[in-house]
Amino acid sequence: MTFFWSSWITLFSFACWLFILGVLVFVLKYKPDVEKDGTTGHEYDGIREYDKPLPKWWLVIFFGSIVWGVAYWVFFPAMFPAHWDGIATVEVDGETVPWTSHNELSSELESNNKVFTDNFEQNILAGAGASGATSTLATLASMQTTMRQSDNPPADLQAQIDGKVTELAPYVETLSEDQNALMVGSRLFLQNCSVCHGSNARGALGYPNLTDNDWLYGGAPENILTTLHNGRVGGMAAWRDQIGEDGVRAAAEYVLSISGNREDYDLNQTQVAQGEVIFNEPTNCVLCHGADAKGMISTGAPNLTDNIWLYGSDRESVRDTIRHGRAGVMPEWQTKLGNERIMLLAAYVYSLSDSPVPTGGTSEAAAEVAVEDASTEEADTDATVTATEETDI
Repeated sequence: MTFFWSSWITLFSFACWLFILGVLVFVLKYKPDVEKDGTTGHEYDGIREYDKPLPKWWLVIFFGSIVWGVAYWVFFPAMFPAHWDGIATVEVDGETVPWTSHNELSSELESNNKVFTDNFEQNILAGAGASGATSTLATLASMQTTMRQSDNPPADLQAQIDGKVTELAPYVETLSEDQNALMVGSRLFLQNCSVCHGSNARGALGYPNLTDNDWLYGGAPENILTTLHNGRVGGMAAWRDQIGEDGVRAAAEYVLSISGNREDYDLNQTQVAQGEVIFNEPTNCVLCHGADAKGMISTGAPNLTDNIWLYGSDRESVRDTIRHGRAGVMPEWQTKLGNERIMLLAAYVYSLSDSPVPTGGTSEAAAEVAVEDASTEEADTDATVTATEETDI
């Protein structure tokens, strides 16, 4: 707020307060002439007017409100807020800072997060036999605080943070076998992720299926942790301007010929041959999808030889993907969810996939139990996560 508006609002508030207070004082001191019967001599429709004092309870409330208002101006930045911080303070990141609505929210979030963190360490990690993650989490949190608060953080600090995130992978795998961890992770998922991926995590058009074993950036615990912490930005360029409409159709025909659903189409072999040449040009499709067209985790390029499709497997959808390209962005959640919630979400997502988990039963069965339990309980955790949107032509 500018100094002009801050000053104007403050002065206007003072003027209103003084005017109301002046009227009240005037009314209290004013003593009109009264008749012998105690009335003022005024009569309206047979009703005579008396001069009675204001009720004490009303005066107490009124003057009490004024005192409260003055105290509020002193304690909080209500008086010239651009230049007066007030004397009220809150604790944020271990420091005492002036009260603002933003600082108060941050303080309450820190307090609530501490309750969650303590419960996570004492009950979930200890119960799953993964208490070793506590020291790694503490070091990781310290590094992240340094990165967040430093104007010029060390050049290798982000690499060190990524290394600590990777160190949590074995504990994520351990948590994926623990029923309590899965139940909390499923609540996090149902509250936030299901809006895109569905309550069964099987995805939708443009949103990956999280229950299979097909991963754009890898399905190992360390890959899932990295995706959740740092986010992903993937995309496929539009190729129509480079290869023309005929090239688009030929490339689409070749992709269909190597895909898992090739038997569903009567392929044009001439276009298939032309498309293979286009595909294998060093600066074209092979650059990201590889010579075997099985994709690359390093670039997030999908496998084109299976029958898993993110944007549709029909001929026109494949052509449209090549023609106009696709783009997918998953934001980073490191600063929004916290490391503990990310571990629980990573464990839950890992348990949903076809990746083998050495337990008495299948990980998918355990996840289904967790989802069923979570659907009957009120969610008590706030977090957000989406899986990576990416191209799968």
